[in-house]
Formats: sequence, C-alpha cells, structure tokens
Amino acid sequence: MENVVLTIHLLLALALIGVVLIQRSEGGGLGMGSGGGGGAMSGRSAATALGKVTWILAIAFISTSMALTIIAAKNAAGSSVLDRITDAPPPAEATQELPALGEELLPPSGDDTAPLTPTAD
Repeated sequence: MENVVLTIHLLLALALIGVVLIQRSEGGGLGMGSGGGGGAMSGRSAATALGKVTWILAIAFISTSMALTIIAAKNAAGSSVLDRITDAPPPAEATQELPALGEELLPPSGDDTAPLTPTAD
C-alpha cells in the first residue's frame, strides 16, 4: 500500500512541476512590472484551466503527503531510532596497540637492517 501511495505521490509531484512550468508568467513578482496602465494586476482575473489543474494537483499532493505520514507512523510500531541504537551489540575492542610516545611513527623502510633513528647534530 505504501509503495502505491508513494508512486502516486511522485507522479503528482512531476505533474505539478510540469503544470507550474507551463503556466504563463504574469511578470508581477515583487511588484516589478506594475506600470501605469491597467494590465493583469488591475482586477481580479478569472481562474484559468491550468490554475484549476494546479490547485487540484496541489491538494492531491498534500493528501498523499499526509497519507504517507500516517502509513509511516503506523509502520513505526512505537519504536524509536534510539531504541534501535541501544539494541546494537557493543563495538569490539581494538587489539592493535598504539606506539608509545617518542617512538617513530613513520612506516618502516624497505631496508630492514638499519632502523630509523633520529641523529643529533
């Protein structure tokens, strides 16, 4: 059931993006383009067919979003992420010992006969 709702949700998202991009821009964003004449901003224009389709898709998108939230809450079965973390086994102890302070931290060279030691000049 969740996969069906999720598929419908994704299709609605794509359709909503497409319908919004198809619509004609009115050029009135942030008050720009409002000249002295009447134009599109002078009166309440009638809703176009694309505007109605946009509203329908938006309502359907919000509905599927709420449905997915409800389905996810039912599938959670009262468990928390923190409950899953505490049920995990403890990490294994590190078996490799770290070198003592002052020892050389560089990897050994190809020549094993001469150890690397700092020289005092």
